Amino acid sequence: MVIAEEITKRYGKMIAVDSLTVSIRKGEIYGFLGPNGAGKTTTIKMLTGILRPDSGKIMVLGMDMKDQELEIKRRIGVVPEEPKMYENLRGHEFASFIMEIYGAKTEETKKRFGEICQAFQIDYLDRFISDYSHGMKQKLMVASTLMRQPSVLFLDEPTVGLDARSAKILKLLLRRIVDNGAAVFLTTHVLEIAEKMCDRIGIIDKGVLIAEGTIHELKARSKKEDNVTLEDLFLELTGVEELRTLIDQIGD
Repeated sequence: MVIAEEITKRYGKMIAVDSLTVSIRKGEIYGFLGPNGAGKTTTIKMLTGILRPDSGKIMVLGMDMKDQELEIKRRIGVVPEEPKMYENLRGHEFASFIMEIYGAKTEETKKRFGEICQAFQIDYLDRFISDYSHGMKQKLMVASTLMRQPSVLFLDEPTVGLDARSAKILKLLLRRIVDNGAAVFLTTHVLEIAEKMCDRIGIIDKGVLIAEGTIHELKARSKKEDNVTLEDLFLELTGVEELRTLIDQIGD
């Protein structure tokens, strides 16, 4: 569904993403993990056509991002970490605007949007978006994206700002989406979510993919004994575990 080959993105002398090769398969949730500043958001922006890589190739649904960017964007869905929305619109006006843009203003889409809103308890569509909290915006963005039934869904920290009930509903909806043949690529700092939700996981650090595989495959790489958690492995691979010694010395 998505293939990135040796993609690189630089900001001046800094290499944000370094020769990254990754693929997302039909019917799977792919989790993309890494410390702050590791290159996760930059990667999503390249995979969705917001940023152009300095080198490398991106194919989405069999189409080259360089040549068929608009068609790709029509068929994918993107939920950013910070939803960019027209704050002078009411919620229902924003949803109608999205339907118009994507040519999806059908009774079926409207019905699906209503059902998703009901599941997420979105009962504030008559209010201006400028009055929404982050979580309220996040739920509306998710609903207006899922209503289109995109073939590939990209989510950057999708559970940030969501209450426990909404986060659970999102997990169930994502599993249903991939079971119906779509693919999901998501970033998250919540390792418990990644461990429970994702079929495969990639770990990026300093712009480089340092590990990839199923939870079982990743845990097999650990130098620790049995019962290692994804958090243990993540800290081990990214070197953060070494900082515990420094933390233990604080106040001594």
